[in-house]
Amino acid sequence: MIELQNVSKSYTIKGGRRNILNGVSMALPWDNIAILGRNGAGKSTFLRMIAGIEEPDGGDIRRNKTISWPLGFRGSFHRELSGVENVRFVARIYGQDTEEMVEKVRDFAELGQFYHEPVKTYSSGMGARLAFGVSMAVNFEVYLVDEIMAVGDARFKAKSKKAFQDRLPYSRLVMVSHSMNNLREYCQTGLVLDSGKMTYYEDIEDAIKRYEQLNEA
Repeated sequence: MIELQNVSKSYTIKGGRRNILNGVSMALPWDNIAILGRNGAGKSTFLRMIAGIEEPDGGDIRRNKTISWPLGFRGSFHRELSGVENVRFVARIYGQDTEEMVEKVRDFAELGQFYHEPVKTYSSGMGARLAFGVSMAVNFEVYLVDEIMAVGDARFKAKSKKAFQDRLPYSRLVMVSHSMNNLREYCQTGLVLDSGKMTYYEDIEDAIKRYEQLNEA
């Protein structure tokens, strides 16, 4: 699905550098995978690297599946364009029927008149709903999920959950969440990030146990 070959990533922070990945090599299986780690471990950075939004400092990430951007991520939208104009742009890139996708996202994101307003006028929640709706309108093989369950009211959360469930028979998820219940519901396996190292667990419960140990340390 996704293969990391000697991948390194770090950031400059006050007093030094923080390692996200330090020469990690690993082939991720065709499973729904939870990404766990303490705050600052690099979970969201790792998702953006998988998506190709951020590049590693060294090494290579190979992908043999179609992969979404992190659901709720709106950094790839053109802020001066309206929501609907951004949707048309994405539809052309991914070879989708433009007007069909426009209608799908309109119905899903529920932005009302703001759908026709510049994205720069959107609240963070509105931008996340637009990004989520665009992601759900494209049939990716792997969906990257970063706390999207927190977006919207109870009804929108229920709709988001159903959208995931509709795709699980033929797609997979790589998910970051602080909710262990969400991870248990959607994921069978887990990756734990800690101090530049990545450890894979075939059982999600083992990954959660290790994560909890790190938080107690």
